[in-house]
Amino acid sequence: MNSDIFGDPLEHEIPEPPQDGPGLFGDPAPAAPALTPAPTPAQAATPYRVLARKYRPATFADLIGQEALVRTLKNAFAQGRVHHAFMLTGVRGVGKTTTARIIARALNCIGVDGKGGPTPEPCGVCSECRAILADRHPDVQELDAASNNGIDDVRELRERLRFRPAQGRFKVIILDEVHMMSNAAFNALLTTLEEPPPDVKFMLATTELRKVPTTILSRCQTFRLARVPQETLRAHFSRICDLEAVPAEAEALAMVARAADGSVRDGLSILDQAMALAGGEAVTAGLVTEMLGLADRGLAIELMEALMAGDTAAALALSEGAHARGTDPSVVLSDLLELVHLLSRMKTVPTLKDDPALPEAERTRGAALAGKLAIPVLARAWQMLLKGLAEVAQDGVNRRAAAEMVLIRLAHVADLPTPGDLVRRLTEAGPATATATATPSPAPSGGGGGLRAMAGGGGAALAMAAPAPAAAPVAAPAPMPSSFREIVALASGRKPSLHAHLRLNVHPVRISPGRIEIRPRPEAPRDLAQQITALMQDATGTRWTVSLVNEGGEPTLAEQGKTAEADRLALAQTHPLVQAVLAAFPGAKIEAVRDASLDAYGLAPAMAAEMAEGGRDFAPPDAEAAGLDDDLSQED
Repeated sequence: MNSDIFGDPLEHEIPEPPQDGPGLFGDPAPAAPALTPAPTPAQAATPYRVLARKYRPATFADLIGQEALVRTLKNAFAQGRVHHAFMLTGVRGVGKTTTARIIARALNCIGVDGKGGPTPEPCGVCSECRAILADRHPDVQELDAASNNGIDDVRELRERLRFRPAQGRFKVIILDEVHMMSNAAFNALLTTLEEPPPDVKFMLATTELRKVPTTILSRCQTFRLARVPQETLRAHFSRICDLEAVPAEAEALAMVARAADGSVRDGLSILDQAMALAGGEAVTAGLVTEMLGLADRGLAIELMEALMAGDTAAALALSEGAHARGTDPSVVLSDLLELVHLLSRMKTVPTLKDDPALPEAERTRGAALAGKLAIPVLARAWQMLLKGLAEVAQDGVNRRAAAEMVLIRLAHVADLPTPGDLVRRLTEAGPATATATATPSPAPSGGGGGLRAMAGGGGAALAMAAPAPAAAPVAAPAPMPSSFREIVALASGRKPSLHAHLRLNVHPVRISPGRIEIRPRPEAPRDLAQQITALMQDATGTRWTVSLVNEGGEPTLAEQGKTAEADRLALAQTHPLVQAVLAAFPGAKIEAVRDASLDAYGLAPAMAAEMAEGGRDFAPPDAEAAGLDDDLSQED
C-alpha cells in the first residue's frame, strides 16, 4: 500500500505500474494473463435472431394452417382482383401481420429482371422485396393502432397518403390491433377506406373483430386466420429442430404445440426457450414439463386412476409430489379436465385410441381407463372439475387446499351411482315402481298436470333440472273452438301481440258457439274486442260476438299455468320414487317437473280427452315401492 512521507496511507491509493520485463533484482517476468478470444467478424456481425423472426414466413407457401386464406389471395392476384383493404383477424401469433407483409411484397415485387408486376409469388431478391423484408421500405408503413389511435394520428396518415409512393408501386399501410382505435379515429378513417387513392392498400389486423365498427368491416375483405392445429405445429417445430440441428423428443414437441394453443409465434418462443434450457442437448419432455411448470401427462392419468378407484390417499400423494415439483394446483386440475374430455371422446369415438397424434400413454392407458368409465361418470367429473377450477381461482383462498378438496370430492363420489343409475336401480326393484304418477286436483278451467317418471329400456328420465322450453303450439283447432284455450291458441302464430294479451290479461267468463264473454285486465288494449272479432272471423269464417264484463271469470291462462306447475311440483315431492332419490342425494332439490302431455300453456288436456284415451296408466303417489328399502340398503 502506498503511504506519504510520514508513513500514513494515502487517501487514494495509486496503482503500481504493470511489470513488462524482468525485475530489478532478476525476478522473472510475470506470465501474460489469459485473454478471452475475440469474436470472429462473422460472429460480431451476426447477432442471434429468435426463432420466431428467423423462420417468419416470407411467401404464401410458407404460411402453415391457412390454406383457405392462401388459396383466396393467390387467386385474387392471378385474376388481378386485389382489394384495396383487408381485415385480418385471428388469435395472437397466428400470422396476421406476417400475411400483411407478404401481401405488401406481392404488390410491390418487380421480379428478378426488374420488370415484373404484382404476383402471388414474390421473388425475394429484387430491391423492393429486400427492402420490405428488412423493414426499411419507405412505402410500407406498419403502425400500432394501440398507440396511434387518435383522430390526429389518422389525419396525419391521410396527409401522407396524398403523395404518390416514393419508391414502390403501392403504398401499403399496416394497422395492427386496429380495434384499439377511438370512434373519432374510425370515423376519420372511414372515407379514406371507402375511396382510397389508387396506389394505396390498407392491411388491418385485429384480435378482437367484434370491437371493429361494422362501417369499417363493410369496406374491407375480412380473412379469419384459423388456429393452427396441434399436429401441424408439431410437424413445423420438428422441421425447425432439424434445421437448427437440435434433437427433440416427439412428446416434447407435442407439449410445446399444446402450450402454443394454435399460435405459431407463441410455440416458437417456447421452443426457443426450451433449446436454451437444453444447452445444446436434446429437448426432452421432462425439460419442457419443468420449464412450463406443467403436470406430467402420465401424472394426470395416474391421478385419474386413483380418483376413479376412490383411493384418496394415493390421489393426495400424487398431488403432493406435483406440488413439490412446483406444479401449480390449477394446472393439475386443468390437466385432469383435459383428460376427462379426451376419455369422453375415446368413449364416443373408439378409433381415437389409434390416433398417432396422441402420446403413447394416452393411447394405451387412456383407452383402458375410458373403457372402464361410463359417460355419466365422466360428465360428473367434468362438472366437478369445472367448479373446482373456479374455487381455486378465488381470491384469498389457499389454492393448494382448494385443489386437494376437489380431489377428495372426486374420490368420494367415485363409487356412488349416478342419478340415472339410481333411478334405474330403484325402478328395477319391482313392477310397482316401474311407472308412477299422480294427478292433482284440476285447476280452474281444467288446468293441471301430473308427475310422469318413466323408466325402462336400460335408462331412466326424471325431470329435476332447469325448465324445458315451452312446447310447440297445439295442433290446429277445430273450425269452431269450444274453449277459451282453443281461442287463445288460434292467435298463436297469427297475432303474437293479441296472443300475449289473451294469455296474460284476459279472464274468461263464458264461451259458447259464436259468443265470447271475457273480463279484460287494465293492461289489455282498448280495441281488444275488435281484435278478437277479427281473429275469429278470419280463423273460422264465422262472425263472433265478444262481450266485455267488469267482474267474474276464471284466472288467466298464465295464472292457471303457474298454479298447475306449483301443483305438479308439490305432488312430485310426495311421490315415493322422488323421495327415495332425494334421500339418496342430500341437498338435491326438484327444480321443475316436465310432462310431455301438457300443452303450450303448461296445462293438461281436457278431462274428456283423457277419459277417451282410457285415463292415465300410472300408480297413485302413495303406491308402495316394492323392494325399495332393500335396494337402498345394498347401496349403503
